[in-house]
Amino acid sequence: MAEQKNYITPEGYAALEKEFQYLIKVDRPEVVRVVSWAAGNGDRSENGDYIYGKKRLRQIDGRIRFLTKRMDAAEIVYSNTQTNTEKVYFGAWVTLFNLGDDSEMTIRIVGQDELDPTQGYISWVSPMAKALLAKNLGDTIRVVTPGADTEYEIIDIRYE
Repeated sequence: MAEQKNYITPEGYAALEKEFQYLIKVDRPEVVRVVSWAAGNGDRSENGDYIYGKKRLRQIDGRIRFLTKRMDAAEIVYSNTQTNTEKVYFGAWVTLFNLGDDSEMTIRIVGQDELDPTQGYISWVSPMAKALLAKNLGDTIRVVTPGADTEYEIIDIRYE
C-alpha cells in the first residue's frame, strides 16, 4: 500500500522543525547530562534519576525518529500562492454557515501533523475537509459523521 502524502503548511513544517531542534539541542542533552550524573552515583537498579532518565531518552529518541520521518515525507503546500480563490483547497480558511442551527464557523484545512480543533485546524483527510475540497464559494455541502448529518453553505474562502 502506498504511503499517504504528508501535506503540510509552511507554519506546520516550521513547528515540526522547532520541536525537532529543541529535542536535539536542549532536551536530549539535558537528559543525557542527568543520566550520566545518575550513573555515577552507584547502584543503577534503584536509582530513580537513572531509570527515569533512560526512559525519557527512549521517548525523546522515538519522537526524534518520528519527526525526522514526517519532515522527510513532508510536502509543503504554499496556500498563499493559490490562484483559484473561489475553490477550497489545502490550506484554505473556510467560513461555513450551518443550515441546521444558523451558526457560523471558520476552519482551516491543514496537514495531519497540524491538527488543533481549538484553533479550527482540521486535517485534510477528515470527513469535513473531504466534503469541502474542490468546492466553490456558495456551494452547499453535507457532512456525515457518526454523531451527525449536517449541511453547510460555504460563505467565505481565503488563503493567507
